[in-house]
Amino acid sequence: MPTISTRVPEDLEAELEEYLESERLDRSTAVRKLLSEGLEAWRTERALERFADGEVSLTKGGELADLSVWEFARLVEESDRPWVSDDHLEADLDDL
Repeated sequence: MPTISTRVPEDLEAELEEYLESERLDRSTAVRKLLSEGLEAWRTERALERFADGEVSLTKGGELADLSVWEFARLVEESDRPWVSDDHLEADLDDL
């Protein structure tokens, strides 16, 4: 497994220490968990943005977010972004 090292401001280090104690994790496990959760959120937000901009279909948005079409549709609905357009419907029907 590759190693990543970085410098962080003192306030982030203090928050990380609080997180370590709260979750009862060692530093490496905690950083991996936080990085994974952050990247998951980034992937999801990026997929929602691309879908709302009409760049990808509902199906492709789900793939980009690593979610099922139904899970992604629920996220789109919860995000209050417009999600039904002729382009999306045609692309989704083609995917089926």
